[in-house]
Amino acid sequence: MRLISWNVNGVRAAVKKGFLDWLEHEQPDICCIQETKAHIDQLGPEILEDHGYKAYWHSGERRGYSGVATFCRQEPLFVQEGLGIEKYDREGRVLITEHEGFLLYNIYFPNGQKDSDRLHYKLDFYDDLLPIINEQVESGNNVVVTGDWNTAHHPIDLARPRENIKTSGFMPIERERLDTYVDQGWMDTFRMFHSEGERYSWWSYRFGARERNVGWRIDYFFVNQDMQDLCLDGDIHDDVMGSDHCPVSLTLDL
Repeated sequence: MRLISWNVNGVRAAVKKGFLDWLEHEQPDICCIQETKAHIDQLGPEILEDHGYKAYWHSGERRGYSGVATFCRQEPLFVQEGLGIEKYDREGRVLITEHEGFLLYNIYFPNGQKDSDRLHYKLDFYDDLLPIINEQVESGNNVVVTGDWNTAHHPIDLARPRENIKTSGFMPIERERLDTYVDQGWMDTFRMFHSEGERYSWWSYRFGARERNVGWRIDYFFVNQDMQDLCLDGDIHDDVMGSDHCPVSLTLDL
C-alpha cells in the first residue's frame, strides 16, 4: 500500500498547476493533502468529480486558511473530522481515517512563526495530540501520523541550522517535542531508509531557495514502533512542483 502526503498550499491553485494529472499518474492508495485553503462550496467540479477516489475534507471556519483532505481508493472503515478539541478543530487541521490494519491521522500542524501566542498554540497541539495517538496504540491499533509537522527535527533536516536556531520551526523547544514523540516509540519513516542530508520537503519562495536547495524537511510519516516491519520504503519527491512543499511517501506491506 502506497501513501502520499503533500502540503499543496491551496488546493485550487494546485489543481491549476496539475495536481489532478499528478494524482492520476501516481495512483497512490491514499493521498493526504494539507493547507487546502478551501471550503467544499469553493471547489469546482474538476476537483469534486469522481477521480477513482473517495475524498474527505475538513475545512476551518476561516475561509482561505488551513484545511486538510484525504483521498482514498477504498472507502475507509471510519472517518473523523478533528481531534474533538475545539481550538484545533475550528481551524480544520485533522482528518482521521481507519483502514484495514491501521489508523491514519492526516494533520496540518500549526505554524508558530507569527508570534508567541501561535508558538504556544503549536506546542499545545503537539502536547495534546501525543496522548491521543498513544491511547490508540495502547488499545491495539497501528497508527500512521502524516502531514506538515512544521518542525525540522535535527540539524540534518534543514540547510542552515545555525542561522535558524531562534526561528520557529527549528527552535529547541519545538524539536524537544519531536524528541518526546520518538522517546515514546514514534518512528520517522523517512530516516528508516535514508540517512543522507540535503533532502528537504519545503523551500521558501524567496531568493531562489528551491533551485539552490536551501530547504527544510518538515513533512513526515511517523508510525508506532510495532509498524516498523510493515514499512517497505519512505521517500521525498522533490522533483514534483506545484507548491512550496513537495510530496513525501510511505509504502506499507499491507
